[in-house]
Amino acid sequence: MRGDDDVLRIPALANLPWFLPGFAVSVVVGYLVRQRAARFLGASPLLGWAVVVSLGIVVSATLTPLHERVFEGGTQAAGCDFSRVGLASLEDILELGDTFLNILLFIPLGAALALLPRSRRKAGLMALALALPLVIETTQLIATPLDRACQSADVVDNVSGLLVGFVVGSVAGYLLSRTSADPGRRPD
Repeated sequence: MRGDDDVLRIPALANLPWFLPGFAVSVVVGYLVRQRAARFLGASPLLGWAVVVSLGIVVSATLTPLHERVFEGGTQAAGCDFSRVGLASLEDILELGDTFLNILLFIPLGAALALLPRSRRKAGLMALALALPLVIETTQLIATPLDRACQSADVVDNVSGLLVGFVVGSVAGYLLSRTSADPGRRPD
């Protein structure tokens, strides 16, 4: 019989004890800096908040200790796993495991960046976002107390998620601009 703790437990978050607190902090920090972020991005406060929160989600999921036992002397494999350097198979994605979650993790950031107004700053932020998975994996390799594994597959999956989010955000932005450009037009 399952206990109450099992019902409330989300399997994907079981090994990420700092994710939910990090997410909560991201939401609060995003709210506190939304106006400043909006001015910096040339966007609305809501979009400024969304960029900050989506970045916070990525950091909370990737740059916090993997297990609570890390503080008791966790172990990490040496080196980086380069066994997959190409796109994930549809089968791997549909398993709803690490591959799916690594893609899903970057979709909000890609969508938020796509909704920003066109500018050099947006292009620069997109370039930084594309480099972020490399920075994350390098940090996971170097910062052994995090008990994380460096994997080339994670970089490919994260970039895939960023690009999927960018396409989704671009389409959403286009559709929003079309409906707001013609206020007398009724939706079909």
